[in-house]
Amino acid sequence: QVQLVESGGGLVQPGGSLRLSCTASGFTLDYYAIGWFRQAPGKEREGVSCISRSDGSPYYAPSLKGRFTISRDNTKNTVYLQMDTLKPEDTARYYCATETTTDYGCSGMADFDAWGPGTQVTVSS
Repeated sequence: QVQLVESGGGLVQPGGSLRLSCTASGFTLDYYAIGWFRQAPGKEREGVSCISRSDGSPYYAPSLKGRFTISRDNTKNTVYLQMDTLKPEDTARYYCATETTTDYGCSGMADFDAWGPGTQVTVSS
């Protein structure tokens, strides 16, 4: 059974940093593309970043590139999202997800169907 659990969220001041973790169980994470998404109250969910299964190539939403970094530690079966220079508009619940019924990788983020419960990130002074 594919399970994902996020951690690392919290309250941080503008300009600060957080590192989110997405730990997998029931499957070997490096065989899958893993995506990070976020959803703020009253807004649609948006894709933030993704790491491919084959060579670990990263994808970032254009508005976030340069501030967020995705990485993978296969020994810990975990994907990380390092978030720097955080802004109040980054406040959202962050989720990691993967695909279990398709095989499109990061190009198919919209079809990811296995989700973690999410972790809350609040950027405020």
